[in-house]
Amino acid sequence: MARTMSVAALQTSYGMDLDANIKKTEALIRQAAAAGAQVILPSELFQGPYFCVTQEERWFAQAHPWREHPCVTALAPLAAELGVVLPISIFEREGPHYFNSLVMVDADGALMGVYRKSHIPDGPGYQEKYYFRPGDTGFRVWDTKFGRVGVGICWDQWYPEAARAMTLMGAEVLLYPTAIGSEPHDATLDTAAPWRRAMQGHAVSNVIPVVGANRIGFEPWADYPNGGQAFYGASFIADHRGDLVSALDDEEGIVAASFDLDFLATHRAAWGFFRDRRTDLYGALVSPRPV
Repeated sequence: MARTMSVAALQTSYGMDLDANIKKTEALIRQAAAAGAQVILPSELFQGPYFCVTQEERWFAQAHPWREHPCVTALAPLAAELGVVLPISIFEREGPHYFNSLVMVDADGALMGVYRKSHIPDGPGYQEKYYFRPGDTGFRVWDTKFGRVGVGICWDQWYPEAARAMTLMGAEVLLYPTAIGSEPHDATLDTAAPWRRAMQGHAVSNVIPVVGANRIGFEPWADYPNGGQAFYGASFIADHRGDLVSALDDEEGIVAASFDLDFLATHRAAWGFFRDRRTDLYGALVSPRPV
């Protein structure tokens, strides 16, 4: 019998109320699970608004140790109830250090570990280096109930070496939770298509499905260009050829698809990308520190 994995990504808006955001995410997870999804990806930092548009110290109070984060403690039991895998994006505090992190929850509700975002942007509208240290976990791939899952976080999606490293580690699907939208320094700059194309390229070059989950909606900020930040959605799933098999525009909803993992493994071997790989170039990337 062929091994299959059914994946889904959630696309919605989020507000200031943490509990309301968790409940909204839970409702969409239930909807995806009812449709047959086994691995369900919410977007980046869904605990609240994307606060990195400005530098304000008040937001540090919203970080928590990863095992105790409210999003994790609320949704891990849901993973067990529904029998689904949940990659949960959080604002993490570890002692005096702060990270943009992801906690992988297996289908029995077990916390499999944390990945800390490796690449941290720092520019207009995306001032993350004020809040987050670069990750110290290395890239992570988790052997979940439904298959091996690799996850990068937002800015990681622009780096082909991140996708290659996770695939070298045995990932069978790549997931990218994201928060991306308007560019306050240039109202004419629309990154939606390049954002998708970059990850579609990862799919082609690694012969692997790629899932991108982005938020939507306008988030107002005082004294900010145009009054706030608009997120464009465009969440999608690409197959091993980079073709879009499920996609949204800027509406709330779910993208979903199923993949034959045995077929993909054979197809990946036939392409020979990993037969000819330069292991000396990637060794440090694929040797993470356990957390």
